Amino acid sequence: MSSTLSTTDPRTGVRSDTGIEATSDEAVDAIVEQALGAAEQLGQHDRAWRADLLDALADALEERRAELVATAEAETGLTPVRLNGELTRTVFQFRLFGQAVREGGYLEAAIDHAGETPMGPQPDVRRMLVPIGPVAVFGSSNFPFAFSVPGGDTASALAAGNPVIAKAHSAHPLTSRACFEAMRDGVARAGGPAGTIGIVFGQAAGSRLVAHEGVAAVGFTGSLGAAEHLRAIIERRPRPIPFYGELQSVNPLIITEEALRVRSEAIATGLAGSITGSAGQLCTKPGVAFVPAGERAARFATQLVSAVGAATPGVLLNDRVVRSFRAAERELEQAGSVESLLGTGGDGAETAEGFAVDARVLRVHAADLSPEHTVEAFGPLVLVVEYDDTDQLLAALRTVPDSLTATLHLEDADQSAVAGILPQLAAAAGRIVFNGYPTGVRVSWAQHHGGPWPATNSFHTSVGITAIRRFLRPLAWQNAPTALLPTELRDEYRGIPRRVDGVLETASAE
Repeated sequence: MSSTLSTTDPRTGVRSDTGIEATSDEAVDAIVEQALGAAEQLGQHDRAWRADLLDALADALEERRAELVATAEAETGLTPVRLNGELTRTVFQFRLFGQAVREGGYLEAAIDHAGETPMGPQPDVRRMLVPIGPVAVFGSSNFPFAFSVPGGDTASALAAGNPVIAKAHSAHPLTSRACFEAMRDGVARAGGPAGTIGIVFGQAAGSRLVAHEGVAAVGFTGSLGAAEHLRAIIERRPRPIPFYGELQSVNPLIITEEALRVRSEAIATGLAGSITGSAGQLCTKPGVAFVPAGERAARFATQLVSAVGAATPGVLLNDRVVRSFRAAERELEQAGSVESLLGTGGDGAETAEGFAVDARVLRVHAADLSPEHTVEAFGPLVLVVEYDDTDQLLAALRTVPDSLTATLHLEDADQSAVAGILPQLAAAAGRIVFNGYPTGVRVSWAQHHGGPWPATNSFHTSVGITAIRRFLRPLAWQNAPTALLPTELRDEYRGIPRRVDGVLETASAE
């Protein structure tokens, strides 16, 4: 029996029917089979065509901007300003990957010609990265564009030459469908095969998708519990596949005594914006702020409370996020020695009135900090931790789970002292931010958005050009006839950077 999915406006708590049916097992199987056929056809196109495909997808999303933003606003409660910025980022991301595909360095092409070596005669070996196959993408609730159906996992997998099957997020099914329809039209406009982009709806369909032998990799952004469910399915497969998950992060922020003396109010204002932006529902939100104890710490706390309290209240994305946020509040308050400086907790989601919650500022001393104090509160909450000296700071930092980011606010005079902290931060985070705030992840060549467990379960990034590496595998050709080699590995080709007989050669105009 088919069932239709519902959607809820988090601003009001009003639930409505979407008319979208959960994808059946048979339909999931058909979608995967179509993706497998598309994979073969995509392999027949060159990189220039694939780059044009990515540009066509960007154009298709841009053309439907008004519709996509309005649909997402009603399903997420995020503001049009935030959603327009996110869609701009998403469109830019497709175009940037198109540039990378044209440049070709991501292929890591290498040629070792046959010849005499200290080990005697050796064969001709040529290597580069090739597409891995159909990729299943599970997006997040908090980024309906940048980390959902048209998000970074999708863009990087398509750039690598793979078809993508997106699992529509249950919190924004209408937005997921609208994005898919725009991208499907973009594929058709570029002359791409049917099955280049697919979509499934419903939790059971997502499980079926991950279990299907035709799926070659999974990109996931979401909760640790959901990730563990999908990983368990993968472990039962006869042939395991990569699972790239972005899971949870606390993101410690550290303020030195000199920075607190010089920039207390400015840091408090910036931190408040990072905590309350998008109602605190950002994977890089600083959840714990370390501040030198003393009179300046008390003044900073007052400034932070004032700035957080003045921020425009936001709403959480859905009732599950509200319940999770409330559970984190309770766990923090029951951990002991915690003082509430702003806001009060609640019991759960009031769906009849929407999903608004109070912003929270809590405080504890570093000597009392325990792992129970460092849970991720996905929402507008920060725990201020006052520390007496560097040794106490380092000990307290060891209780914080490894994260996507770690942030340092310091002055020039602090650099030598802070150098001793950096090794511990570098071991526990994927990105170190200096005198800024980790919310806002630049899409670029140098970006790394990942971190040690439990932030992610891999050492790859999910943002930036090198995210493409997740959906490629190396393949070597030994003594292959020239006519059977990929164009990029033929001797006469000079269109991409290559390492030839150990020497890195730059590309030249063809």
